[in-house]
Amino acid sequence: GSLSNYHFDFQGARIITGQEEGAYGWITINYLLGKFTQKPSWLNLRPNEDTALETYGALDLGGASTQITFVPQDKNIESPSNALHFRLYGRDYSVYTHSFLCYGKDQALRQKLAKDILGTNGTLRDPCFHPGYETVMNVSDLYSSPCTKKYERTLPFNQFQIQGTGNYQQCQKSILQLFNSSYCPYSHCSFNGIFLPSLHGDFGAFSAYYYVMEFLNFTSEETPSPEKMTDTMEKFCSQPWEELKTSFVDVKEKYLSEYCFSGTYILSLLLNGYGFTADSWKNIHFMGKIQSSNVGWTLGYMLNLTNMIPAEQPLSAPLTHSTYVFLMVLFSLILVAAVIIGVFIFHKPSYFWKDTV
Repeated sequence: GSLSNYHFDFQGARIITGQEEGAYGWITINYLLGKFTQKPSWLNLRPNEDTALETYGALDLGGASTQITFVPQDKNIESPSNALHFRLYGRDYSVYTHSFLCYGKDQALRQKLAKDILGTNGTLRDPCFHPGYETVMNVSDLYSSPCTKKYERTLPFNQFQIQGTGNYQQCQKSILQLFNSSYCPYSHCSFNGIFLPSLHGDFGAFSAYYYVMEFLNFTSEETPSPEKMTDTMEKFCSQPWEELKTSFVDVKEKYLSEYCFSGTYILSLLLNGYGFTADSWKNIHFMGKIQSSNVGWTLGYMLNLTNMIPAEQPLSAPLTHSTYVFLMVLFSLILVAAVIIGVFIFHKPSYFWKDTV
């Protein structure tokens, strides 16, 4: 592999699985939001199950794969390979996770292109790129990814040209063909026959979800409604390429050219792939950092590796600084009072021990 070309010792290095990536992303986000532990109160030093904090679900989007991980309301996870069980701080969590390989934004675009060049003469008029955008791509480069294998055919051309037409609705239509929702062997599925429980609670969406949404100005405090986002995307995708380049001179052209596709893809994946509704959409929070820490799977991985999250609740709840100071002062006063009383008894014992004779 390419790693072996470097002069490092990679013993012990391994590639984490999609399921682990989902799990570590979920751990990271809830750890940073403080969802696993509660601030102890004077009356409730050992919080019970009823006061358990609701965890956030995690939505992670990379270039090659994408993960959805959350605690469903119904504990019955119909597909065992999608179930994770954690015991953290004395509480049990039954977590659902799935990693869709080839559905990260870069590989989804490759899938779409491989699907759309079939039946063309080597020129692809693509609604997911801006009007006036043109590029040439090698067919062999497109087919070099394992994600495009199912669309691979012998074509009468070695290169093809992409010409942008910039149409959000048509772009979305093309993207939706990547999600097969025609069959489901479970009570409820996302797409491609994959089990998905009913969505529940708040979700943090990070990695490429955040970078793309930030570029499109969707990451303000209040997440805009899907309708509002659709309006913005329609305007953005139809913007001429030359005009866009002058507005964003500091953005690399390759990245700039793909925001129309990526934004449309994110909306399609969340609304059509996972089935978020106009109502549950407001539970999605696009997050880049929490308390200046990056959101992603790496922190969760490190926390797990170093056993930083105990399985059991610590025996005594940690005291806050002010409580600690108060108790120290209180004990000091009690000690001083005890010494004074002791000295007094020592000097005037007759006050306390009346002669019984």
